[in-house]
Amino acid sequence: MANGEFLAYLPQSSGYGVILGGGFAFALFMLILSWLQSKFTETSPFEAEEFSSASRSVKPGLVCSGIVSAWTWSATLMVSSLVCYQFGISGGWWYGTCGTVEIIFFSVIASKVKENANGARTFLEIVKARFGTPAHLMFLFYALFTSLMVSAILLLGGSASISALTGMDIRAATMLLPVGVIAFVIVGGLRSTFVSDYVHTTIVFVVIWIFLYTACGSSELIGSPTALHELLVKAAEITPVEGNLGGSYLTFHSKTAFIYAAISITLGFSTVFLDQSYWQRAIASNPEGTTKAYFLGGISWFSVPFTFGTTMGLTARALQTNAVFPTYPEPLSMAQQGAGLVAPAAAVALLGREGAIAMLIITYMAVTSACSAQLISVSSIFTYDVYRTYFRPQATAREMLRIAHFCVAGWGIWISVWCVILNAGNVDMNFIYYFCGTIIGAPVIPVMLTVLWPKLSNTGVMSGSIGGTALGIMAWIIVCRYKYGMIGVDNLMSQYSSLAGNVTSLYSGGIIAYVISMIKPDSYDFKGTRGIKIVGQTRHQGDILPSEQVIAVSPDEEKASKTPSVEDGLPSVLHEDFVEIESHPKPANVMKAFWWSAAIIIVMAVIVPIPLGASNYIFSPGFFTAWMVVAMIWSFVAGFCCIILPIWESRMAIKHMAFGLLAMTRGRAITRNS
Repeated sequence: MANGEFLAYLPQSSGYGVILGGGFAFALFMLILSWLQSKFTETSPFEAEEFSSASRSVKPGLVCSGIVSAWTWSATLMVSSLVCYQFGISGGWWYGTCGTVEIIFFSVIASKVKENANGARTFLEIVKARFGTPAHLMFLFYALFTSLMVSAILLLGGSASISALTGMDIRAATMLLPVGVIAFVIVGGLRSTFVSDYVHTTIVFVVIWIFLYTACGSSELIGSPTALHELLVKAAEITPVEGNLGGSYLTFHSKTAFIYAAISITLGFSTVFLDQSYWQRAIASNPEGTTKAYFLGGISWFSVPFTFGTTMGLTARALQTNAVFPTYPEPLSMAQQGAGLVAPAAAVALLGREGAIAMLIITYMAVTSACSAQLISVSSIFTYDVYRTYFRPQATAREMLRIAHFCVAGWGIWISVWCVILNAGNVDMNFIYYFCGTIIGAPVIPVMLTVLWPKLSNTGVMSGSIGGTALGIMAWIIVCRYKYGMIGVDNLMSQYSSLAGNVTSLYSGGIIAYVISMIKPDSYDFKGTRGIKIVGQTRHQGDILPSEQVIAVSPDEEKASKTPSVEDGLPSVLHEDFVEIESHPKPANVMKAFWWSAAIIIVMAVIVPIPLGASNYIFSPGFFTAWMVVAMIWSFVAGFCCIILPIWESRMAIKHMAFGLLAMTRGRAITRNS
C-alpha cells in the first residue's frame, strides 16, 4: 500500500454480495410490505395512482426522510469530502448551503403546486396544461437530460468507490448497482422509494455518527477536535491551499471556495427544479404538510454534507502523511480525487477494514436510494407525459401500470450502459458535476415562474430556456478558450469555465423569460392546471382511464377569454367502477413559506459564511471544537427528523398492520378496510 496506489481493503465478493444481496433482500422486504399495505390499508401499490404518486398521502416526516435520501447522492458524500480536502473547513458548509437553499426554496414551489395543480403527477403535466405541446416537449427533453446526468453522477461516483474498496470491476459495479433497485421499485412503486429512503437514510446517519465519533473521540490517530486542528495546521505547512488565507485549511477566507459555491448553487437549482423526483415528493405529500416537509428536509439534509464532508475531508487531509493512509507516502492524485476516493481513504485510515465496510455500505445506500427516486420519476414521465399523452390517450389503468414497470426496468438498464460508456471515455463524476449546470440551468427560473407568475408567456418560457442554454454553452467554451488557452476536458472542468457556463445559463434564462413576458404579458388564471384530475380506482384495474387530464391553454395560442376546463376533453361516459376525484386542498400559505425560506437562506448563505470569509480569521482550537460540536448536534437533530418522526407519524398504520398480521396468524380473516 504505497507509491500512490489505492489497494482494495475488501475482497471482490463483498462488493458483489452487497450490491446483489442487498438489492434483492430489500426487494423481498418491499414485496412483503406491499402485501401488508394492500391487505391492511386502503392503498395498494398495484394501482396506478398509488404507484406513481403514493395516493398523495405521505406525511411530512417520511417526505423529509425521502428528500434527504433523494438529495444524498454518492456525490454528496464524495464531493463534500473532496471540497473539504481541497479547500478546507469552508467546503462542507458551502456544499451543504448550496444544496439546502434549493430544497428550502422549493417549499414555496411545492405550496403553489398543491394550491394550483394538486392533481398533477409530473411537473410536465403542469407545463402542458399551461403552455401546450411545444413547451411540454422542450421541458421533456430537459427533465430526461437532468435525470440522465444525475444518474451518471450517482453511478460513476458509487461504482468508483466500490471498485476502489473491493477491487470489483468498475464496469460490473456500474451495471449491477441498479439491478436490485429496479426490483424493489417495480414491486412497491413510489411509496417503496419512501420506505427505502427511510431505511437508507437511517443507515447513512448511523454510519456518519460512527465516523464522527471515531475521528473526534475514540481514534488513537486523532481522538479530539483539538488534535484534528493541530494536524490540519501541520498539513497547511506541508501542502498549503492556494487562495486561502495563509494557505490554511481552517479559514473561510478562500477564493476557490467562493467560486465553488457560485458553481454549486447554480448546479443545485438545476438538479432540484428540473428533477421530477423532487416534484414527485411534493405531489405525493399530504397537502397540509408539504411546506413543513420541505423545511425539515432541507435543514436535515444540510447535516449530511456538513457533518460527513467536514469529518471525512479534513480527516483525509490530516492523516495523509500517516502510514495508515491508503496511498502513503503519496497524497491522493487528482484522478483519485476526481473519482471520489477522499472519503474512502479517510474511512480506511480511521477504521481500517471496518471503515472500508462502513464506507461500502453507506455508498451503496446513497446510490440505491437516490437511484430509486430517479427510476420512479422517469417512469412517471414516460408513462404520463409520453405514452399516455402522445401514443395511447385511452390507455387502461392496468396498461399504465405495466408501462410504468417497463420504464423502470428500461431506464435502469440504460443508465448502466450510459455510465459504462462514460467510464470507457474516462469521464468521471467530477466532470459531469461541473458540466451539467451549463445545459440545464436556463430552464430553472422559467419553470419556477410557471407555477408562480401569471404573466409568464409561452414565448418567454421557450425563449428563456433555449436561449439561456445557448448562451451558457457559448460562455463555457469562450472562457475556457481565452482563460486557459485551449479547449480540453480538464480546462472545461476548471473553475472559471464552469462558473461562466453555469451562471450565464441560469441567469440569462430567467432574464430572457422575464423581459419577453413583460413585453407581451400573459394573464393566466391557473384554471387549466387546477383542472388536472386525480383519478381514483375503486375496483377494476383494466378499466379505461379518462383520455385527457390536462389541457393546453395559453393566450399566445388561444385568444378565448375563457380558459377551457379539463372536463371538455373527457369522454362523456366513464366506467362505473372509476371515480374522478376533485382535488380541493386547503389554500397554501405561500407567503409564509417564502418569508421563512428567505430567512433561513439569508442565515445560511450570508450571515454565517460571509463575515467569516471577509475576515482574516483562522479558526482557533476552541472555535474549531465548537464548530465540530455544532456539526454533531445538527446531525442528531436531523437524525430525529428523519428516523424518529416518520415512525411517530405512522404509528397508527404500523399498529393496524401489526394487529392485522397477528390476527391472521390466529386464523381470523382480515380485510383491507376491517
